[in-house]
Amino acid sequence: MTERTVIIRGGTVLTPDGERRLDVAIEASAVAALAETIDIPKGATVLDAGGCLVGPGLVDLHTHLRQPGREEAETVETGARAAALGGYTAVVAMPNTEPAIDSAGVARDVLALGRDALAEVAVAGAITVGRAGKILAPMGELAELGVRLFTDDGAGVQDGGLMRRALDYAKGLGVTLAQHCEDECLAAGGVMHEGCWSSRLGLPGMPAVAEEAMVARDVALARLTGAAVHFLHLSTSGSVDLVRRAKAEGLVVTAEAAPHHMILTHDEVAGYDPAFRVNPPLRTEDDVAAVIAGLCDGTIDAVATDHAPHAPEAKDVPFDQAPPGMLGLQTALPIAWQVLSPALGPARVFALMSTQPAAIAGLGVTDARLAGHSAHGGPVEVGAAANLCIFDPTASTTVDLKRLASRSRNTPYAGRTFAGAVRHTVLRGEPVVIDGVAQR
Repeated sequence: MTERTVIIRGGTVLTPDGERRLDVAIEASAVAALAETIDIPKGATVLDAGGCLVGPGLVDLHTHLRQPGREEAETVETGARAAALGGYTAVVAMPNTEPAIDSAGVARDVLALGRDALAEVAVAGAITVGRAGKILAPMGELAELGVRLFTDDGAGVQDGGLMRRALDYAKGLGVTLAQHCEDECLAAGGVMHEGCWSSRLGLPGMPAVAEEAMVARDVALARLTGAAVHFLHLSTSGSVDLVRRAKAEGLVVTAEAAPHHMILTHDEVAGYDPAFRVNPPLRTEDDVAAVIAGLCDGTIDAVATDHAPHAPEAKDVPFDQAPPGMLGLQTALPIAWQVLSPALGPARVFALMSTQPAAIAGLGVTDARLAGHSAHGGPVEVGAAANLCIFDPTASTTVDLKRLASRSRNTPYAGRTFAGAVRHTVLRGEPVVIDGVAQR
């Protein structure tokens, strides 16, 4: 073992054969050994994992890093720091930047900004030029750079004919289109879920059918084209049911859900706090239950943060004038652990937040090299890339605005406490977070 050896001591490792109490030795950015006890060589870095789970580093399919164009809200560096503190070793940067990531040039710029970040940064390309829904972006050029996911996130592709053509191209390129499902005519300027609370508060509502209509359309297009479709941030029971039936039919569809749609409902808006404005909006208790059921039964493949930072002055306005979005990277795992682990256990929670999103994003073991990235999502075994999350399920996370790494503060969870806490994060064999503190 070299002087650059890292030893993770005393944790419960999520191995392919189950949970085992093992030490982990890391050399040259890979897992070098797993054993009940590993001798510590001179000069090694030792990470105490007593009482912790040692799993694959988390992968976020849905991160808004804002750079270029909105650096006052977030940068690649600050967003990646927040990701690392949340246990993430890789994030997919959404393309709704200014300019949009709709060309190889902008994609290269964002990738360059992420080269030395505390989490690996991949990019999603826009489906259409400027995310305007009119002309297809040069997906072939972006795919040559290793881009595997394309979306106009923040806006759904309204033109069904254009979406069909995009899916045909995507199938030929071997990439996946991810859809923000919102029929703009049905949404009609809504700022929260259309229901009893929107009526009481006098705020324009966005009906569940605005999401479900586009899910239904794109399920039909997946059937027609045979192309892969990924559904972003599902929020309604009807959407979950549509995806469940599509999977039962054998269609190539995947889906994600955000932590806030697993724990918050539209009654949070009663105080008109702009921190609770998000798109898709917070829904009903029945919708929350359906999202959780979808995660538990495999209908929904991934937990994705939809981390959407906004500068304080942007959110310090009346609810209906505030931009939608909330922070998520540093709270996602504790929320998911609290909500899902009683039913699913550790391995499946990590699958939803690491292995399965890595596969969807093209960052998994079998395809990361093709995309020009290191492999994420595990498994934790000898020879695997040392991208790891060490999580203490017996600790707790209290959301302190002063400890957020993001440039923004638009979290709805200030002062709340959730079960579990990230203790360490290891990226390509380097401990980038130790005892909850970023190392650079």
